[in-house]
Amino acid sequence: MSTEVTYTVSIPESKLDILRQKLALVEFPDELENSQWNYGVPLADIKRLVARWKDGYDWRAEESKLNKDLPQFTRDIDVDGFETLNIHYVHQKSPVTNAIPLLFVHGWPGNFIEVRKILPLLLQSSPQFPSFHVVAIGLPGYGFSEGSHKTGFAAEQYAEVAHKLMLLLGYNEYVTQGGDWGFLITRTIAQKYGGKHSKAWHTNFPASTPLQFSSNPILYLQHLVTPYTEAEKAGIERSKWFAREGRGYFEEQATKPQTLGYSLADSPVGLLAWIYEKLVNWTDSYPWTDDEVLTWISIFYFSRAGPAASIRIYYEVMHSKGFLQSSSPKPTIPLGVSQFPNELRITPRKFHHNLGKLVFQAEHSSGGHFAAYERPEELVGDLRKMFGKRGPAFGVVPGKNGYEDRVNANL
Repeated sequence: MSTEVTYTVSIPESKLDILRQKLALVEFPDELENSQWNYGVPLADIKRLVARWKDGYDWRAEESKLNKDLPQFTRDIDVDGFETLNIHYVHQKSPVTNAIPLLFVHGWPGNFIEVRKILPLLLQSSPQFPSFHVVAIGLPGYGFSEGSHKTGFAAEQYAEVAHKLMLLLGYNEYVTQGGDWGFLITRTIAQKYGGKHSKAWHTNFPASTPLQFSSNPILYLQHLVTPYTEAEKAGIERSKWFAREGRGYFEEQATKPQTLGYSLADSPVGLLAWIYEKLVNWTDSYPWTDDEVLTWISIFYFSRAGPAASIRIYYEVMHSKGFLQSSSPKPTIPLGVSQFPNELRITPRKFHHNLGKLVFQAEHSSGGHFAAYERPEELVGDLRKMFGKRGPAFGVVPGKNGYEDRVNANL
């Protein structure tokens, strides 16, 4: 059995020196007049962020905050048919003995920092809502987790690593939450380990497919005669915009990630622009501070496997067998969905039934792709409703309902 090792973020000073040297030698492109965000990140924004990164930003202070806010660990995990990977993760137990074990899975261009705001909320104890033991995995190739050195490391392998981590931590039965790639990974966990180990899953990125008469005739007919709500109409337009104006990154990362990887690894400014564009365009007017952005980007720049490793999941998943939802069985464990209006892909509510055993749905009036970071209270509120004592997934983990024992008498 692998040993858990306490992890402290501590980037060598030599890497900070190299970063400053590269930033000092940057050559900026020109920019068309009045182009604003239409062509990508405005030059003025990148110049401002680069100047701050080089001269005003204090990585050591941010590093200290990360170590203070997030209890971090590493341990080795064997991956069937691949290798043993040293995985970095955040793990904190609730003071409530009966708290619900929850696995949080991030996506791209996220990392373990996405759990930062929801962690203290999930740990809270109250007679009014359930509490959670929280595990936030750093996916292989992200942050301070080791990345695979072999081709073919796709959704099943990411799911295997996350599942084995929960077992090694003593959580034989647990629930999951994820968005972006976290959706696919937690869905795969629900398919492979659902019932015995994974007891329910929740996502803020419900990548559902259209209804089919053959699979659900009643819902299909209801959908045909029910007008779209205003939120659904707006969601369809948002999805069209993303497909037309925002999906180019996906095609490159899913076809030639190595070519792009040279720029991301060698140029901190290139990495900054590539990810900053998504942080702005994928959120709902989130008020990013410059230091907030730079901490997010720095984790990618200083990542253990390097920035190129994080984008290979696009290639591996898109070139793996059984990726399309229609070709794989639906999970049978309870599913909860939270929808935020500035998500990248928004489908009508009824479509979510195609994902599995849908027991909870919530729509929010604001928020975007990084729900845990943008709207932590709303996301945690939905988890509390889904798993709370009046929720549809209450008690799915035997003996771990999220409440102190005395609450049971009032159920």
